[in-house]
Amino acid sequence: MNGWIFVDTSALYALLDADDDHHAAAARGWERLLDDMESGRRRGITHYGVVVETSALVQRRLGMQAVGELHGSVLEVLVVEDVDTDLHQRALAAMLAAGRRNVSLVDWTSFELMRARRITHALAFDDDFTERGFHPPPSTS
Repeated sequence: MNGWIFVDTSALYALLDADDDHHAAAARGWERLLDDMESGRRRGITHYGVVVETSALVQRRLGMQAVGELHGSVLEVLVVEDVDTDLHQRALAAMLAAGRRNVSLVDWTSFELMRARRITHALAFDDDFTERGFHPPPSTS
């Protein structure tokens, strides 16, 4: 592993929604990631497509206070990558080539960013990540 853990919308949302089926697992994964970041073992990364997607979902389902928490504390500890034209075009091409209606452009952008950065682990509860060969974060050693 190269020291990066990708953090997906599914994990960010589950972390903020105590009623989400994955909340407990998201909270455990987040705590491990924070411990790893503090010790310098790993860093968390996402991209602005995930930020926009998560913000809209949290705003609609959980309200503005939760949006404030997302932006005021959760995202503050992650590296948030820009989605430039090249990354967007690669993700769009991959999405169109796959022809799958149920995998979003945001997810394809995540996959392309992870491939470009050689990231193999994702804090995500979306099966599309494992279907594409990405793994859950390893336990803290």
